[in-house]
Amino acid sequence: MYVGTLSFDLLLGDVRSLKEKRSVIRPIVAELHRKFAVSVAEVGDQNLHRRAEIGVAMVSGDTGHLSDVLDRCERLVAARPEIELLSVRRRLHGDDD
Repeated sequence: MYVGTLSFDLLLGDVRSLKEKRSVIRPIVAELHRKFAVSVAEVGDQNLHRRAEIGVAMVSGDTGHLSDVLDRCERLVAARPEIELLSVRRRLHGDDD
C-alpha cells in the first residue's frame, strides 16, 4: 500500500475577501475530487484572503498509478488562470515508512 500527498501553496488573484476566496477555492477542490477520486481539502492559510493551501491525498497499490494521478492533479491546478502556484510539495509513503 502506498499513500501519495500533494500540498499546493497558492496565491490568489484579485480576491478581496474570504467569501471571494471560497468562490475560487471550492471549484478547484470539487474538480480535483470529481476528476481524480482523490481526497482534497483546503488545509492552511484559511484566514488569509489572498493565500491558500490545498492538500491532496490518495491511496494505491501501485506507485506508477499513484504518481500519474498526482501529476495530473498538479497540472490541473497549475493550469488555472485565476491562481498562481507558488510551490508544490509531494510525498510518497510506503509500508516501510
